[in-house]
Amino acid sequence: SVFANYAYKSLKEASNEEVAILDLADLGPEIIHEAMYKKDQQASEVSDIQDKYFIPSNKFWFFVPEYNGSIPGILKLLLDAISVRDYQSTFGNKKAAITGIASGRAGNLRGMDHLADILNHMNVAVLPNKQPISSIFNLIDENKKLKDSKTMECIDKQKVALLSF
Repeated sequence: SVFANYAYKSLKEASNEEVAILDLADLGPEIIHEAMYKKDQQASEVSDIQDKYFIPSNKFWFFVPEYNGSIPGILKLLLDAISVRDYQSTFGNKKAAITGIASGRAGNLRGMDHLADILNHMNVAVLPNKQPISSIFNLIDENKKLKDSKTMECIDKQKVALLSF
């Protein structure tokens, strides 16, 4: 997403930590099957994502588009799948920030709360400053670049909060 890419570049500039981005739109259909809930039968794509993005990370930043008043099903599916293998190493005592993205007015407020509840259940502390971004199509230009300085400022404030969290 435009917003996640902006945050990614900003984080890379502001931190000496390794920063990686995982776009769930790139996930293939091979991760979705009944064996994904069996740690010894999961598709290698699932364990590869877990090993590359989740286990080595101390902090996560979720940019969550609104789908039917909540989070995308693929995000919940991925969290469920990676929770069956190395649960503690994946989630235990880690931290997360959440940014909601919506074309409407609420900025995915309900979805951010749903995701925060899920993450808290998984022993991930969630930054209290959940950031809703609304009317997203008014905030990007024809080249799909973030053009709204107030939104950039909000993302930058959340970045600072996440880095010190």
